[in-house]
Amino acid sequence: ESEVAAINMVYGAACAGVRSLTATSGPGLSLMSETLSYIAGTEVPAVVVNVMRGGPGLGNIAPSQSDYNQMVKGGGHGDYFPIVLAPATVQEAIDFITLAFDLADKYRTLVFIAVDGNLGQMMEPAELPPMRKIPKEPPAWSVYGAKSREPNILTSIYIDPPDEEVLNVRLLKRWMEVEKNEIRYKEYELEDAEIAIISFGVAGRICSSALRMARDEGVKVGMIRPITLAPFPTEAIRELSKRVRRILVVEMNAGQMLNDVKQAVSGNAPVEFYGRIGGITPLPDEILEGIHRVNQNTGDMVEGQERVEWLERLEARIERGDQ
Repeated sequence: ESEVAAINMVYGAACAGVRSLTATSGPGLSLMSETLSYIAGTEVPAVVVNVMRGGPGLGNIAPSQSDYNQMVKGGGHGDYFPIVLAPATVQEAIDFITLAFDLADKYRTLVFIAVDGNLGQMMEPAELPPMRKIPKEPPAWSVYGAKSREPNILTSIYIDPPDEEVLNVRLLKRWMEVEKNEIRYKEYELEDAEIAIISFGVAGRICSSALRMARDEGVKVGMIRPITLAPFPTEAIRELSKRVRRILVVEMNAGQMLNDVKQAVSGNAPVEFYGRIGGITPLPDEILEGIHRVNQNTGDMVEGQERVEWLERLEARIERGDQ
């Protein structure tokens, strides 16, 4: 029917204790944002797949990672903290559906699966995990019919501010448990790395190809690919930043994860950036060129300089017609 109807159907089914998922892309997530906040405030589990596309506005249907902030920093109004998973392969996309439901149920929270149009249209071999039985009994908190018990009340409205504060404290404490137990990431060739790439999703997959090419040419480069964008692997990146000369962040946006990486690095190493925007997917050769450039650079980076230098190079590439 519509994105608004779809997410409200998920909301209702989740309140009834049913595992619920919907999928959308770009503008559809914006339309869902009000009910996403209701889901979080009601403390019911739900899963949303967002196949990111070029934007803003109507944009296009080409692959992008431009909804990072929208998902990682909330997704709707109010103080709440969704979990965000970022698969890089079809196999991971399959596996993360199961993981997303398990995490949503465990923490009674909203879980996003963040993919881009590449993965949304990709075909490659994959294995379905073994099927497992789901408990037939609905959760005790759900509204499944008040027979021989007091009715459960699920709501996100707390007129009295002290009551709303209690909810917010509960959500925050639950999120702190998520941060403690659920951070996931994958490491590549970090044992002797002097240059570290930080990239997620399909962009990270492309970087892994460029990494192998650079290694063949003698460059000591490794990578961390965050699997949970939220909670973010801050400590892993901070510790890595103490061991490498420089860090290269690669995204299919204008540097949204870049801000989280810089916060994690805390000045331990210079952070540089390479991104493609508007629905353009970077090629391994582009990333390889960036690795060599970063490997040759010395000295510190002035705050904000990484974006200025990247934008100058990107504009030059566009003027050359080198897409």
